[in-house]
Amino acid sequence: MLFRLYPDHLDVLIILLPSLVFSLCFHEFSHGYIAYRLGDQTAARNGRLTLNPIAHLDPIGSLMILFVGFGWAKPVPVNPFNFLNPRVDMMKVAFAGPASNIILALVSGLIMRLINFLGVIQSEIFYLSLYYFIFINIALAVFNMIPIAPLDGSQIFGNMLAKKNPELASKMQIYGPNILMGLILIGIFTPFSILGTIMMPFIKFFLFLFAGI
Repeated sequence: MLFRLYPDHLDVLIILLPSLVFSLCFHEFSHGYIAYRLGDQTAARNGRLTLNPIAHLDPIGSLMILFVGFGWAKPVPVNPFNFLNPRVDMMKVAFAGPASNIILALVSGLIMRLINFLGVIQSEIFYLSLYYFIFINIALAVFNMIPIAPLDGSQIFGNMLAKKNPELASKMQIYGPNILMGLILIGIFTPFSILGTIMMPFIKFFLFLFAGI
């Protein structure tokens, strides 16, 4: 599971990292948990049904997040042959990750709305941390719903596409990682981010819907 981080200052990065680590781990745990409930114990046998960051964070991907602003967590191993309905169940497992981040963002957004409604005075650090936690989880959900391999959206929409156009679906799985990397590199090395342009309207919509901001 991939994620692109845009820290403006070191203090912001320090606030972002705990939220990002927890959100990534919860995302991956959710994949494994749903797979387990659907009959596949591969993730459980590999120690992935945990929120322990050590089980989920990829060493290189974590360093990339810190020094480049782009990184990834280890994908949860899943064996679709253990499912009763492999195609549909794989879609459920794939959707579990983004759905988990939406749930975290929704709960955090309701807390922020309650704080604003009651006028409870909180420290600036607490409020900023809550905001970034909501933002990160919405961004993770939206990013991973993009239908490009190896993102979760490729499993969800790719399975739908495979029923109508198997050849195109196969090509998307093969060339998807290269396409995604190209889009990310454009965002890193040029002032224009195609992914950011696609994602930001959805992120802003859910920020307003969940937290009223």
